[in-house]
Formats: sequence, C-alpha cells, structure tokens
Amino acid sequence: MIRVGGIKVSLDTDLADLTGICEKKLKISRDRIKSVKLGKRSVDARKKSDVHFLISLDIEAKGEDKLLKTLKNAVKLEKTEYKVPVLGEVADRPVIVGFGPAGMFAALVLSMAGAKPIVLERGGDVDSRCKAVEEFQSGGRLDPECNVQFGEGGAGTFSDGKLTTGIKDRRIGWIFERLVEFGAPDEILRLAKPHIGTDKLRGAVKSLRERVISLGGEVRFNSKFCGFEAENGALSAVRYEHDGKTETIAASSLILASGHSARDVFELLYNENIALSQKNFSVGVRAEHLRSDIDKAMYGDFAGHRALKAADYKLVVHLPNGRTLYTFCMCPGGYVVAASSEEGRLAVNGMSCFARDAENSNSALLVNVGTEDYGSDHPLAGMYFQRELEEKAFKAGGCDYRAPAAVLRDFMEGRVSEKFGRVKPSYRPSVKFAAPEEYLPDFVCESLKLGIKEMGKKIKGFDDGDTLLTGIESRSSSPVRINRGEDMQSLSLKGLFPCGEGAGYAGGIVSAAVDGMKCAEAVCERMKGQRKN
Repeated sequence: MIRVGGIKVSLDTDLADLTGICEKKLKISRDRIKSVKLGKRSVDARKKSDVHFLISLDIEAKGEDKLLKTLKNAVKLEKTEYKVPVLGEVADRPVIVGFGPAGMFAALVLSMAGAKPIVLERGGDVDSRCKAVEEFQSGGRLDPECNVQFGEGGAGTFSDGKLTTGIKDRRIGWIFERLVEFGAPDEILRLAKPHIGTDKLRGAVKSLRERVISLGGEVRFNSKFCGFEAENGALSAVRYEHDGKTETIAASSLILASGHSARDVFELLYNENIALSQKNFSVGVRAEHLRSDIDKAMYGDFAGHRALKAADYKLVVHLPNGRTLYTFCMCPGGYVVAASSEEGRLAVNGMSCFARDAENSNSALLVNVGTEDYGSDHPLAGMYFQRELEEKAFKAGGCDYRAPAAVLRDFMEGRVSEKFGRVKPSYRPSVKFAAPEEYLPDFVCESLKLGIKEMGKKIKGFDDGDTLLTGIESRSSSPVRINRGEDMQSLSLKGLFPCGEGAGYAGGIVSAAVDGMKCAEAVCERMKGQRKN
C-alpha cells in the first residue's frame, strides 16, 4: 500500500468517491485500484481566495512500485503495529495515581497485559464530576477534590479534546484507535487536526474505564493519594484517603500521574526527599473573539461553507523584550471555563464541544516564564509563583470566583473597562472588570500589549478593540519536574514512576497518554525482572 499526499480538492468534493479522485487527480485507472481510503484531511486557507482541502490517500493498487516513481508525494505505507506487553498472572498489583490521559492509558495497557492495576483518583467519576463542575459554574461552592482539574478523565475532560501533538511515536495510532473504539468520532483517524470535544470525550472516558474493570483492574474514585512506604530505597506500599479513613495498599510499583494541579502531591514528594527540579511554564489570559470574526479572518468569503467547521489558529511572536507570546489550546466555538482547584485562588481554561458552534472562539495568550523569574532556587518556587498570581486574580475578581476581565482597547490604553463591546464573556459564574496589571507581572502585561499588536498583523481583527481578555490562564503546564531516569523510575525511589504532564514529561492529551503507556511498559519490564529474581 502507498500513501499519496498533497492532493488538492475543492470544499465541494465528494470524499465518498475516493476512486474517482484517484482517476481524476492521480490518473490511476479504476482497474488498477484494489482499495483506497482517506489517509488525512486538512484545510488549506493560506489564500483566502482559494480555500480548499489537502488530502492524502492510502492506495492498494497494481504496480505500486511504478506509482511510487511516477506520483508526486507518494511513499510506501508501512504500519507499525503496537503490541501490548504480556505478563500473565501477577501477585503484586501496580498502583496508578490519577485517571487523566496518562493514568487512563497506563491503566489500559497494564490491564490488557494482565497486571490488574489499582487506580486511585482523588475526584469523582465523570458523571458526578460534571455535577460538581456545573454547581461551581452556577455560583455554588468549589469542591477542591472534584473540579475541572481533578476527576475521571483529568483536565482534558473539560477542554477542547485536542489530539494534536508535536511528538512522533508509534503508540499514537493505537491511542486513536482505542479512543474510536470507546466512542470518539472516527474522523479523528483522518483529520490533520483531530479533536473530540468535551461532550464526546466524556463518553469515551467512561468506556475506557469499563474496559479496564472488565480486564480485572480497579478504579477507586474519591481516593486521594497521601503517601507511600519504602524499604531499602524501594517502594513497598501506597497510602490513600477515602471517606475520612487512611488505607494502605502493598505495592512495589506506583505510576504517579496526578496532573499538573496536584500541588499537595508536589509538597508531599518534596517533604519525602524525592528528587524534584524547577521547570519553565507560561502564564497569561484567555482571549475571546466572535467566532464569526475568526472564521471570516481565516476563511475569507468561504466562511460559513457547509464543509468547514469553526476556524482555528496558532500564533507565536518573539518580542523585543526577549519574551515570547503564543496562543495555546485554541478553542473554536467554545467557552472560557472556571478551572480553579484551590480555595482562594482563581484559574481559567478553554473548552469546546464537538460541534464547536458556540458564539465565541477563545485561546490562551501565554508569555513564557523562566526559572529565573521565580526569585528562588527552591524546587517548588514555580508552583508558589503560580499560587501567588492566582491569589491576585481571585482578589481582582472580587473574591467570589468571578474572573477578572478587560476589553482590549481599555487594556491597551491603560484604563479599567466599564462596558463590553461586541464580545460578551462566556465565563461562568461571571466576570468582574479589572486591569490585568492587578494580577499579572509587568513583563507579562508588556508582552501582551506588544504581542497582540503583532498577532493582529497575522490575523486580521485579532487585535480588535472589542476583544475580551479574561484571566488568569496559569495551568498550561507544570512548573515542577519529578526527576526520573531512563528506566522511567524516580531517581530517589525505585518503583515510583513519575508520569505525564504533572511530572513534567508531557503537554497535552496525546503526549500524556503516550507517556502513560511508556510508564506501563516500564512497570511490566520491572515486574518481569522481579519474577526472574
């Protein structure tokens, strides 16, 4: 089979007739084609007067060697199949802390391998979690243990469900196939920029959990990791709290996939002398535009075409002050959501449903923060820096989880906003007008002012005065790394496998899932070694 890429087709092309496309675009006669399927599809909107699809086709045909020589952008398609490790019966069940993307796929691999893992998730299952989040967004209380950050599916459950990643790994195809098996739209297998949407992701998460349980694994909700025991430098037991009681599980392997917001876990590890180090992260605001404006800016006269969904974008500008401003987790047709997980501290994030049809589109506008900005060499200095900013944002919003918001023209001219323009806030429970200077460092505010102007040169209207800036976006990545070796284990404790975004080894749903699989594989290798010994 060969893959032919870079095939230009109009937005009105019938993609159900792939054989016809082969005949017309590639000049391959029907009698030579054994099979053909869509490989990838992307939107090419570089020229607003000619927005079209670029597709790749996976073709099985007679005389493929000749086609490889004569067709442009043709390559031999060799699929590397991922094989789950096989353990068989095990006496010592591994423990996983956290049931976000890293923990879920670690649990799936371990359960398929026969290890019958025990998952400890501090938050609730996805249904009870949705109720807790809705209560908070409706003006009710914040549950510090079950919120946008904590609970089944992790922070990704209340996001756009983006599956784009900068890494290349043979596990990625397997992850996508499993997500489709568990209920995600099968188009994620073909889109160049796949996304599931928070509404579809919730069902897939539940199905994955059910598969883990059917294979002998356990998922214990409302079970908060609170410590561990060790003998001779190796893990021997894991402690957790459930219903006000402390329970202990004998275990020699622990995959710690607690996420970037489990700050109590970082403090616990620091107090137990587990090797940690500072890590760069970013901070900023959420920028909201009207979806129709972004669609028009990206697609021109093609905006609103039935074949096009809400437009996305990705921008980065390097500034004269030495900083970088970039967009992150862009949510077309989405919402700015309350992402706080600690009382008295405020954070926001972005979320889209699968349809991406809400009135606004939003994206994080982030400025890089280096370890030199922390003012301390303490391993947790970045975390304390985050907390300080979130406390300021909480106060700027009125100390009741309203988010501080500013209209762009007012921010640029140095005054506090008094009324909204065309863009109305999507954040719930509500917002309070406040200047970003009240909660962001001066270098971040300066970078926003410089960078948004430059971004306006790249996307028409991006710097429109009615643009709404809502803060604070502070949870894009972990400011702490839990140091591990090439065997995926902590440098300080054998049997402890720091994993995913919270440990500083991933950035997004896919890379976190890949890291969870790698840790699961490393656990299997260790268990095989223990069995031999």
